Amino acid sequence: MDLLSKIKALIHATHIEEVEMIQQLWSGYGSIKRYSVEGCEMKSVVVKHVQLSSQKNHPRGWNTNLSHLRKVKSYEVETYWYQHYSHLCDDNMTIPKCLAFDEFNGDVLIIMEDLDQIGFPERLHQVGWTEINACLKWLAYFHAKFLNHQTEGLWEIGTYWHLDTRPDELEALEDLPLKNTAEKIDQTLNQAKYKTIVHGDAKLANFCFSADGKNVSAIDFQYIGGGVGMKDLIYFIGSCMSEEECEKYEADFLDIYFSNLKEGITLYHPELDPSEVIKEWKGLFKVAWTDFHRFLKGWSPGHWKINSYSEKLSQSVIQQLQ
Repeated sequence: MDLLSKIKALIHATHIEEVEMIQQLWSGYGSIKRYSVEGCEMKSVVVKHVQLSSQKNHPRGWNTNLSHLRKVKSYEVETYWYQHYSHLCDDNMTIPKCLAFDEFNGDVLIIMEDLDQIGFPERLHQVGWTEINACLKWLAYFHAKFLNHQTEGLWEIGTYWHLDTRPDELEALEDLPLKNTAEKIDQTLNQAKYKTIVHGDAKLANFCFSADGKNVSAIDFQYIGGGVGMKDLIYFIGSCMSEEECEKYEADFLDIYFSNLKEGITLYHPELDPSEVIKEWKGLFKVAWTDFHRFLKGWSPGHWKINSYSEKLSQSVIQQLQ
């Protein structure tokens, strides 16, 4: 059976046609494509075709066996997320519904709702406060929903940059005070009392927007797992704000996120006191930022995200933890 026939059979369509390549997967591990379909309730579907057997060169040269195994596990985790957890998401944290998944010639197929068809056609490279509000609300309600939730089948520690999965980058890190504090930073985040399920790769590129920017859906759950909500928050802010904006609007970002988190915890966990969670996580904002900064400086020392704001936060965390 060829690929098109396989997809057609999985969603019970009578006709299928490839419309466009949405993107190649990172490091050549497959593709995400849109297909038009007939004979079923959808007009189109999006298919993530993960070619696990295809190991290609990593764009930054981190092409190690560890890197390959991390990639393979990330797709296993994403499939498990769609199978066992995604149905728990509601309208406060929209995600594309998974319509079907299967193995095909040793590869993985994840067939999803086409977000363009259900009101999320916009992909943005720059955002204003309307879109930032939508994303921070999505993250806050997602974190509230999965507060204290088990993470079986997901990454025990979510995000792709945490210390356990990045020994090569730590070895390459030349900032010795940061290198020497890396383990303590990692422990501080992992030993938090309140943990949730974090998206793990919550950059702007992984959000799809409604035409007016007020509503958003998240995609790409390869690095989903346990952690404090601050990990997603700092990564999102850093993905779409300049150094000056990060510093200037830090308090605003935190206010928007935590006011939504409070509402979310009240809604999903009325037995919990939101102020306890907020107090702990607020104290971990700089720690989470420094943790990502540690990864970046080891992975790509010339990266544009390495700036004086990150350095300043990093210095204060190193002093605090020493």
